[in-house]
Amino acid sequence: MHKLKQQTFIRYPGGKRRLISFLDVHLPSTQKISGKYIEPFVGSGSIYFHLRPKSAILADVNVELIDLYRGIRSDPEKVWRIYRHLPSTKKGYNEVRKLKHFDLDLPRRAARTLFLNRTCFKGMWRHNSDGQFNVGYGGQARRWVIARKNLITIAKTLRHASLRCSDFEFIIDEAKSGDYLFLDPPYRPGEREQLHAHYVGKEFTFTDHERLAHSLKEADKRGVPWSMTISGHPDIIKMYKRFHIQTIPRGTGRKIGVLVNNSGEVLISNHNGELK
Repeated sequence: MHKLKQQTFIRYPGGKRRLISFLDVHLPSTQKISGKYIEPFVGSGSIYFHLRPKSAILADVNVELIDLYRGIRSDPEKVWRIYRHLPSTKKGYNEVRKLKHFDLDLPRRAARTLFLNRTCFKGMWRHNSDGQFNVGYGGQARRWVIARKNLITIAKTLRHASLRCSDFEFIIDEAKSGDYLFLDPPYRPGEREQLHAHYVGKEFTFTDHERLAHSLKEADKRGVPWSMTISGHPDIIKMYKRFHIQTIPRGTGRKIGVLVNNSGEVLISNHNGELK
């Protein structure tokens, strides 16, 4: 099976598709993961689709994202049929945006989320105070990069994964020796907190970073290997000073979608690539 081209699936401003050549050197091969591959912040799933592990747990707090994955895995053909018949105008986009997620069945939820993601402004995912998606229209240019065959490929790959809508702590606490954790939490490169949510619909505060650090230290005690991409802010680095920390040489930077040198991002791990 050919490798899925990540740009043909979810548009995700913080996605790691363009960092795969760097990250691949530091992540274990699939053969080295005897248990489950686990992502508590799956986002666009770039690393999962790159590694294609034999067993995985993919989780995110964003229920619309998880339902997108569930819908495609369950019936990619139906999701495609609905998706391709959704409107192609700004007015139509706004009508689809007004639909309430849980008023729809699973294939329609998935098609709506995919449609909004591909046609909204810069692939951002943001909600208003009522919990409604409120990103403006971005046009149709990136909509038809997706084809029916892409959804079928995604569905086949997702058969190896358990999909969860959950806070990260519960997912990390499940990990045990033999599993592998890869984490890409919401963050702004070089900053202490992510207070302007562009994807998950909620803030990721310094308190969340503290919870995350505690969970990963507990996982380390259980013998669980892990790697994480995160902001290189000094207050965050301080929480991981006994682990392996390296600067990501070319990262996403503070301007959405732009790769820059010295982006303020780091890769932290508790194994330093020994599992390759």
